[in-house]
Amino acid sequence: STMFLVGFSGGIASGKSTVVAVLRELGCAVIDADVIAREVVQPHLKAYQRIVRYFGTEILLENGEINREALGNIIFSHPEKRQLLNSITHPEIQKEMLKQILKYFVLGYRYVILDIPLLFENNRLTKFMKYTVLVYCDPPTQLSRLMKRNGLSQAEAEARIASQLPLDEKRKLASHVIDNSGDWESTRRQVLRLHARLEDSLDFLWARLAAGMVVAGLGGLVYLLLRHFIS
Repeated sequence: STMFLVGFSGGIASGKSTVVAVLRELGCAVIDADVIAREVVQPHLKAYQRIVRYFGTEILLENGEINREALGNIIFSHPEKRQLLNSITHPEIQKEMLKQILKYFVLGYRYVILDIPLLFENNRLTKFMKYTVLVYCDPPTQLSRLMKRNGLSQAEAEARIASQLPLDEKRKLASHVIDNSGDWESTRRQVLRLHARLEDSLDFLWARLAAGMVVAGLGGLVYLLLRHFIS
């Protein structure tokens, strides 16, 4: 293959979405798992029907769509219900992600970013990534940003953060880390360096050389066959 996958993750209020937005501006192909997660539970789709069957119509808005906040409140305090929801949605999300990966492969992209918030929690996906990237910020900064962004008390913010794998643990699992603890210019410089490194990846170079050799070999074979039949 002449394309590889880069898994992007972070933690709540670590700034992952802002970092990914920069990569989009640079023309990178990005597949957003959160966007797909919202798309696969639209009314009349298979996942939607199963969710309503198991969680009841009280999780629906007046227009028939799923009330994500109401559903989130249910699964936040009931791990077994979170697992049930994941078992319904994850297969549909992964199928859609695969479709988009194939689209970018056909379009000839060098690498594709898979923006997956729980990439390291759901470590079955990491084996498909050539590289994994964590958008990190130190715990005090994460707590402060979350309280300010969502208007939460310290206890509420700490509970949200505690529901995810700690960023310091994720940091050990990532092949690349973008530290977003400081000012934005520092973060942006790190993003630009990472993009340049991925664009110049030797993995891609060797893949291109291998593909070129295959094409050249096929071209030579076609030429020999044409000479044979013409003569």
